[in-house]
Amino acid sequence: MRPTYVVLALLASSGAARAEVTRVEIARRADLGVLSGYEKIVGTIHFAVDPKDPHNRMVVDLDKAPVNASGRVEFSSDLYILRPKAPRGNGAALVDVLNRGNKVVLNGFNRGGSPDPETENDLGDRFLMRFGYTLVWVGWEFDVPDRPMAMRIHVPVATDQGNPITGVVRTAWTASANAKEFVVADLAMYDASDPDGSDSSLLACPSMRANACEGLRRDTWRVRGHTVTLDTGFEPGTTYRVSYRAANPPVAGLGFVAIRDTTAWLKHQGDALAPVRFAYGFGSSQSGRFLRSFIYEGFNTDERDRQVFDAVFAHIAGASRINLNERWSKPTALGAYNATAFPFADASLADPVSGAREGLLANPRTGAHAPKVFYTNTPVEYWGAGRVAALVHTTPEGTADVPLPENVRVYFIPGTQHSPSRFPPAVTSGQHGDNAVEYWWTMRALLMAMHKWVKEGVAPPPSQYPRLQDRTLVPASSVAFPAIPGVASPRALTAGTRMANPSLPGGAGPGASLPLLVPQVDEDGNERAGIRLPEVAVPLATYTGWNFRKPEIGAPNELAPLLGSTIPFAVTRPDREKTRDPRQSIQERYKSRDEYLARVEQVLDALVLKGYLIYDDGPRILQRAGDQWDLAVDR
Repeated sequence: MRPTYVVLALLASSGAARAEVTRVEIARRADLGVLSGYEKIVGTIHFAVDPKDPHNRMVVDLDKAPVNASGRVEFSSDLYILRPKAPRGNGAALVDVLNRGNKVVLNGFNRGGSPDPETENDLGDRFLMRFGYTLVWVGWEFDVPDRPMAMRIHVPVATDQGNPITGVVRTAWTASANAKEFVVADLAMYDASDPDGSDSSLLACPSMRANACEGLRRDTWRVRGHTVTLDTGFEPGTTYRVSYRAANPPVAGLGFVAIRDTTAWLKHQGDALAPVRFAYGFGSSQSGRFLRSFIYEGFNTDERDRQVFDAVFAHIAGASRINLNERWSKPTALGAYNATAFPFADASLADPVSGAREGLLANPRTGAHAPKVFYTNTPVEYWGAGRVAALVHTTPEGTADVPLPENVRVYFIPGTQHSPSRFPPAVTSGQHGDNAVEYWWTMRALLMAMHKWVKEGVAPPPSQYPRLQDRTLVPASSVAFPAIPGVASPRALTAGTRMANPSLPGGAGPGASLPLLVPQVDEDGNERAGIRLPEVAVPLATYTGWNFRKPEIGAPNELAPLLGSTIPFAVTRPDREKTRDPRQSIQERYKSRDEYLARVEQVLDALVLKGYLIYDDGPRILQRAGDQWDLAVDR
């Protein structure tokens, strides 16, 4: 370990006149080991941007931020880099867009690892290191809670000619326990400036999407900071909507600029700490929504009209975006019901609701700098209220499939949940066990395919997703889910409504109902289309992308956010006949454990040949399949 010290990495004088990255302060620097050949660099990256530059004018309230003597707005972000020491690198930076301040790719692609590795033993199985990626994290979110290893951005607040700006902030949540206090995490950076004022209100609603809500008497509740106290206690299953006046909105859209300018610095500045030739943006869930907004709002072009990301990997984002670039932004919010606005698909499509015509990639802001794009989604993003993943590949009204642009691939991973649960799965917030089907093996194969597509021009595996044309995509009311005893049907679920798009006149139809199109299932209730992993293609259970809330936390007809279900098959025919389960038992399907594993291996080999799995991962996938068998049969 080298001693801790600070270095000021100044930009070359040739670029100083338009220096978006002004300096980097290095706090820690260390070699991680001979086998990995990697170095860790931790510090703070500083920026200065011109609010009058056309590439920055889209940042909301940037013109209301304080400027330095050069007329630039200054801000900074936490920076963390793992870089291969020459000549081991592959020339590509994988910019992992932090999820609520947390790193994702180490635990995901590397199948484990510490968020702050000290040695190569902390790097999981070192998958990303074996292939030479430079890994980059930069803080972009201002409302990350203060906790160890959380990374954030430090931005100025907007003012009205030096005077404080105030406004009403709002959010909603569904109570899961009968407590008298609730800390409103979505509003963690917006403490009430006038808690007893007339702007403060608290509504109780029967569901998250209900229009008929009851206003609670003002003398029965209070807000202090961002904690709401209700004298009678919050009722489990009831949705509460709070609003109050806050002050000093941060210029939150600078989070997009931080990612833009850090990536451009690495790609185009020869003396950057970890110079690369290519840059790929990876985002999961919240940060996948970030990337969809990043492209749509024009941030994939830097101040010098250069393309930022060569490719973007937006994972489990559905058709949603993020409300970062606006006043009173709440990026920490889950975005289950308030994150989807037209346009949904990449191609320019006419919207029958608003009359607007645009696409996520086909719009004046993205211009000629649309990256290559991978969208990966689980069934949670199709079923989950407000995510409506089907609209990525259908018309806005959900009545027809649309062709994908040449630079876009869409991959549906059936039988999985938003993030795989621990194995063996347990019952948490839902009525059934969570879904532990592991999809990161496919994610590894797709990342390698993306790199070859950018670097060598080798086309990635074909898109795999459900379609209306072949009836593998259907309205939720038409899904053929079997009548399994003790399992509620999802056919009555709806998708919620559109949010406003401030970039289009009238907001492009806010409040209009969203269509809920979902993947069709087979006789077991497992989805038919997509990349059917061995656990799903050779099943021991029904694996769903939905799970209703358990009765003890209230609202049992509502979905538990982001959860799927594992609904095991009966082991024997008498077992299933006793409960009238229509699904075949395990012993009716497979003669033995060996036969089951042989069938799993056949599916695995086929997926390797098609490019959806990597050959080297086969033994670990087979090991998990064996563990699944033992758990199911021993049960």
